[in-house]
Amino acid sequence: MYTTDMFRMCGWSVSLSFGMKEVEALWEEVRELSLGNSTHVERLDSPPTPLQFQRDFVSPNKPCIVSNAIHDWPALALWPSDDYLCRALSSTEVSVHLTPDGRADSLVPHPNDPSALCFASAHLQRMPFSDALSLIDKHDKTQNFVAYAQEQNDCFRSEYGSLASDCEGHIDWATEALGCYPEAVNMWIGNNLSETSFHKDHYENLYAVISGEKHFLLLPPTDVHRLYIRPYPAAQYSYQKDTGFSLEIEDPARFVPWCSVNPFPCHETVETEISNFPLYFNGPKPFECTVKAGEILYLPSMWFHYVRQSPGSSGRTIAVNYWYDMQFDIKYAYFNFLQSICLAPRPYSFLRDDDSEDMSLVASVNTSRYETSNDIDEVEGNGSGGE
Repeated sequence: MYTTDMFRMCGWSVSLSFGMKEVEALWEEVRELSLGNSTHVERLDSPPTPLQFQRDFVSPNKPCIVSNAIHDWPALALWPSDDYLCRALSSTEVSVHLTPDGRADSLVPHPNDPSALCFASAHLQRMPFSDALSLIDKHDKTQNFVAYAQEQNDCFRSEYGSLASDCEGHIDWATEALGCYPEAVNMWIGNNLSETSFHKDHYENLYAVISGEKHFLLLPPTDVHRLYIRPYPAAQYSYQKDTGFSLEIEDPARFVPWCSVNPFPCHETVETEISNFPLYFNGPKPFECTVKAGEILYLPSMWFHYVRQSPGSSGRTIAVNYWYDMQFDIKYAYFNFLQSICLAPRPYSFLRDDDSEDMSLVASVNTSRYETSNDIDEVEGNGSGGE
C-alpha cells in the first residue's frame, strides 16, 4: 500500500481525492449528456459546414467520422501504387521507426529488471523511400523487426513534399471552424503489425485514411484515471542488422508519464491485467471505430486513443493527419483539475456502497518533473509515436 510519506519522498504533492462514486458518476454523465451511451462514433455522410463542425463536435469535444470527405484527392488512386510512390519519392530519404513487435513508444519489460516496465522508444533510421517501403512490406517471420514510417513533427511537408499535390494542404471546413491552419501534417505508412498504445494529444486531429483501415479505441478526457498514468523510466531501442535489438535505459535517467493499460492483453495475462487495471476493464466500454480509405476521423484534443490498422490491397495502411492547435481554454483547465485528483490505489471490487462519503488522503502526482522542454505532457503522443 502506498503511503503519503512515500509520495512526499518522491517529490509529489498530496491532496484530498473525491470518492469513487463521484468519479464513476462523471464517466456516466458525460456519456448521457454529451457523447451518448453507444460505443459507436457518429458518422456524417458528407463534410459538415464550418459552423456545424464547431457547434456539434469541436465545442462539445466530441469525435466524428466524415465520409466522402476526400473523394477528389488524387492520393486515393495513386498512393496504393508502389511504382508511383517510388517514382515520386525517388530522391527522398525518409525516417523509419524500427521495433521488435510493431509497438513504438510503449511499455516493455525493463532491460535490467524484467519484473518492472519501462517506456521504450523506437530505433530511428533514415533511408531512401524505396528501401523504407521494402522494409515495411517485409513483415514475415524471417524478419526480426517491424518498420513503420511515423516520424510526425510535420513529416509530410518536410519529407514527403513531392506528394503535396496529391492531397489538400489543410481541411478547409476544419480550418475555417478552428480559425487557423494546421501546425503539422504527418504521414503514416505501416503494416498490420504496427500499433500505437493509449495516449492523448494536445491537438485537434483530422485523420485521413488513404489506403487500408485504421481501428481506434477512444476514451474521453474525463476517463483519465481509468488508464493508470504512471511515470516509467525512458529507454531507447538500438538496432544492428547482425545482432538485432538492444534496449538501454536513458542516462541521465528520465521518466515518462504513460498509460499503463493494454486493452488487448494476451490470453496468458488477461486475468492479471483485469486485476491490475479494474477501472478500465470494469468501467464503461471505450468508443470504437474503423476509419476506412476516403474517410476522415475528427479526434478531439485530449482524447485518449489506441490505434491498430489493417492493410489495403497494397499490403499496407497509409494515412495523413492534420494537427491543429487546440484552444487552451476552460475545458483545458477543467481537465488539469480532474487529472490532479488521483484516486486511491485499491481494487475495484473493494469499493463499498458508501464510498461516496470516503474522502481518502491520497497522492496527487505532479508529472511536471518528468516533462521535457518540447512536450506539454509526455503522455501525449506529440513527436513520440502518437497518431
